[in-house]
Amino acid sequence: MTNWVPEFPARTRTMQGDEMLQADEVAAMLRLHELGWGAKRLSKEFGCARNTVRRYLRAGGAAPFSKPARKTAFDGLEDWLRERFFRHGGNADVVRQELASEHGVVIGLRSVELRVQPWRRELKAQKRATVRFETRPGHQLQIDFGEVRTWIANERVRVHLFVATLGYSRRMHIRASLRERQLDWFEGMEGTFLRFGGVPTEILFDNARALVEHHDAVTREVRFNARLHAFARYWGFNPKACAPYRARTKGKDERGVGYVKRNAIAGRRFASWGAFIAHLDQWTREVADQRVHGTTGELPIVRFADEAGALRPLGGRAPFGQLRDLVRKVHPDCAIDLDTNSYSVPWRLVGETVQVVVLAGRVIVRHAGEVVADHAACEGRRQRITDRAHLAGLVGAGPIRDTLLVPLPTSALLRPLAEYEAVAGGSW
Repeated sequence: MTNWVPEFPARTRTMQGDEMLQADEVAAMLRLHELGWGAKRLSKEFGCARNTVRRYLRAGGAAPFSKPARKTAFDGLEDWLRERFFRHGGNADVVRQELASEHGVVIGLRSVELRVQPWRRELKAQKRATVRFETRPGHQLQIDFGEVRTWIANERVRVHLFVATLGYSRRMHIRASLRERQLDWFEGMEGTFLRFGGVPTEILFDNARALVEHHDAVTREVRFNARLHAFARYWGFNPKACAPYRARTKGKDERGVGYVKRNAIAGRRFASWGAFIAHLDQWTREVADQRVHGTTGELPIVRFADEAGALRPLGGRAPFGQLRDLVRKVHPDCAIDLDTNSYSVPWRLVGETVQVVVLAGRVIVRHAGEVVADHAACEGRRQRITDRAHLAGLVGAGPIRDTLLVPLPTSALLRPLAEYEAVAGGSW
């Protein structure tokens, strides 16, 4: 009598946990069951529990193990977790802290990181994504401020670039300066208005410190300072800021500063500051205005013909920043500070409060209603502008004017002692 050998010899392994039989094994189990094999014999043959065999037989084939639902500390908080994760820019530790403070769920940072892991790719894509939109003629002007180091008069100078781009025509205006003060922003915008012959409906800024009083990266709330609001009312445009740390929310990523750096400045040297300014002006007219724009497929100067009429006329208004009325205190070095520079005033006013008016390139200092100093405004930084007449009568001040010394006759030196006492500020 011969013994029948089954198709699948007995297994030596032991089925544990969620380990499952392969599909061909389950198919063989079903065929053997049809031949009359029972659950006990099949369990021995395939090395699994009888209940496992019965489950396969009931299902009529391979069936996955059903895992019991496991409770976690995040149950019922999925929507809250997702909202906080994106609000805080993927900062899992902040989410963990708010879980404890708002829901009383005290849990480790690693557990929170594992739970929010599926959303990180979406967050990364969201930060990179830009929904491009086009603006109608005269509606929007985008402004960027960047810096570059370039060679001017054989010296490597850090230059700040103000770049304004019209949203419809993509026509550009560039202004170079040695600083990035609020005044430079205002002068850059007014120069743009003059160049284009009008004012747009809206101006879109980055979150510059010179303009923004407060911004919240979480709520994306931006609050401009009062002087910018006054400037906007004066010229009749609506200021708007892109979301903090997200310049892409401009809708168009023009990269105006980068374009100027790579195309107009890179690899060039300039004999003087005036030559540098002249080059930027010529490059704007002959290159930037005449190029075929990659998005519009047209020349900016050609599209500007449709945009010029949509800009609000200037109406002959004077520059907003032509007058600055400030208050300063005179320092012991007989000077007042303005925009990092130092301007001298008469030494008798040390410790006094004076009025400083900046107008038409002049720095005028008044005290008690009288003009006590008048200087040309300095374009540099950390410079000391001194009128030697302000130090007259001050011991150790030196000569009032730097003049050539001319030999004097001996008789001219024989003066009364009272004159020397008056110059020294009194008798000994």
